Amino acid sequence: MNPGVLLNPYKGLPKEIYVIFLSRVINALGSFVMPLMTIILTQSIGMSKEMAGLYISVAGLLFLPASLLGGKLADTLGRKKVIAFFDGLAAGLYILAGFMHPSVNMVYVVILAGVSMVTAGPAHDSLIADLTTPESRNGAYALSYMGWNMGFAIGPVLGGLLYKNHLSLVFFGDALTALIALSLVLIFIKETLHRSQTEIYGQERKLEQRVEGSIWSVLKQRKILIYFACIIFGYNFVYSQWSFMLPIQVLELYPDLGARYFGLLAGFNGLIVLLFTPLLTRLTEGTQSIRRMVYGGLLYALGFGMLGVVHTLPYFFLSAFIFTLGEIVLAISTTPFIANHTPASHRGRMNAVVPMIFGLGHTLGPAGMGKVLAYVSMENGWLLIGVSMLIFAGLMYGLERWEISHRGISMV
Repeated sequence: MNPGVLLNPYKGLPKEIYVIFLSRVINALGSFVMPLMTIILTQSIGMSKEMAGLYISVAGLLFLPASLLGGKLADTLGRKKVIAFFDGLAAGLYILAGFMHPSVNMVYVVILAGVSMVTAGPAHDSLIADLTTPESRNGAYALSYMGWNMGFAIGPVLGGLLYKNHLSLVFFGDALTALIALSLVLIFIKETLHRSQTEIYGQERKLEQRVEGSIWSVLKQRKILIYFACIIFGYNFVYSQWSFMLPIQVLELYPDLGARYFGLLAGFNGLIVLLFTPLLTRLTEGTQSIRRMVYGGLLYALGFGMLGVVHTLPYFFLSAFIFTLGEIVLAISTTPFIANHTPASHRGRMNAVVPMIFGLGHTLGPAGMGKVLAYVSMENGWLLIGVSMLIFAGLMYGLERWEISHRGISMV
């Protein structure tokens, strides 16, 4: 395959999309804190595995109302105002955390920073949806996703190196890159809220036409989005173990170098995304989004489930390679699917509510498996995760069948 062909989905996009791409790269270059959160809680502060999982899940619960607030504000005040205030607030909180000694109080500040970033999330997603059409949307979201992972291939590695002796720099670095990325968006991208309020779409984009009523009335008319979100909840419950069970296992096997090894795994994850996103985007062209997500689920089942029977460093990297391929397939399918079936008038709120439902998987995953690990071994925990993922992939396939039988065609 001609390498130039792999870049076709990213050509001819609005110039603002390339600015977003660059800002994502820079922001992810400083992605030091969140990948190390479990290690900070257990090693630096001394929490138990169960307590660390509980704190992470409680933080996730706070993300839910924050996302709803951000979606509502994005649809009323505007995308850029929400991004400017809440991303700027998150950077300020990271700076504050950098001056604090490891403690529960520092954890509270970091959680508030995460809440601020989540509040800005629907505005970021709506910005891309406003700037694109269904034809260009897959490429735009894939480029944004790849940009994040270009930075993420380096950021967690640096964070892992800084963690042991320079923890404060972990927070300061995250804040600095967040502010640079924010500046790019504020300077080079104009407000797009007016587009969603004034543009009229043809029959080919009838699902994006403005409608009246609450977000709940819209969802009532588009039940497939609710079913879809509930299944992706299961996918995310499984994927959350990448940042919970895996670092715990690595630390147990390599007490002295665990943080560094996990940082390398996180960087490897970002590198695989960078190298394989264009290829998988090209290879899956013409495949319906729901079918792609079935394939992604099967990759999750294999990649995470294998950790129940193999647990040496080379196999950790093989596992990361397999489940990262699944992550790519899901990333280039999930957000465009939501955007293509959301009225322009409700983009901010839909980008809050639907991800809020499936985001509960990330929220409850650490606490849920923290409880499970009190009764089963790490190996059996991974096997349970693998079997669960097969069930969720089967449900996604069933949703595809349901949708075909009810509508006659598969939604893109």
